[in-house]
Amino acid sequence: MTTGSNTAPDWRFDGVKGGTHGAADFAGKAVLVVNTASLCGYTPQYGAMQTLQDTYKDRLVVLAVPSDDFHQEQPDNDAVAAFCETGFGLTLPITAITHVTGPDAHPLYAWLRDSIGFVPQWNFDKVLIAPDGSVAGTWRSADLPMGGALEAAVRSL
Repeated sequence: MTTGSNTAPDWRFDGVKGGTHGAADFAGKAVLVVNTASLCGYTPQYGAMQTLQDTYKDRLVVLAVPSDDFHQEQPDNDAVAAFCETGFGLTLPITAITHVTGPDAHPLYAWLRDSIGFVPQWNFDKVLIAPDGSVAGTWRSADLPMGGALEAAVRSL
């Protein structure tokens, strides 16, 4: 349920290793939600995503949302967790494999589609949710986490 047309719903994702990650867990911080994939040409962005979170940890959480909607993800959550931890040393929160497009899209992604018209076109599309729950910006796969408009948006929050 949304609290206003421009405010994200109180979302929650299952975690890649159990538990959950939700809006309430990150209260007072912006959240960069990134639909990810392990076997994609953009996968090296994981390193920059971790750097972004480490640099702005007082105001930002980067949430990786592995999805197989573009057929480039590991076969299961255990493989995703191992790939992210060993391959990239990620400590940022990672969700379980989740649909981000189509009729089975996670409720947050369905809300983004229905309220602002944002639908991931490929892996590593990004949405910045401000601490007040509003969408502060969206970026596509080729937009890098560090050194450009996305980082500037984080700094401005």
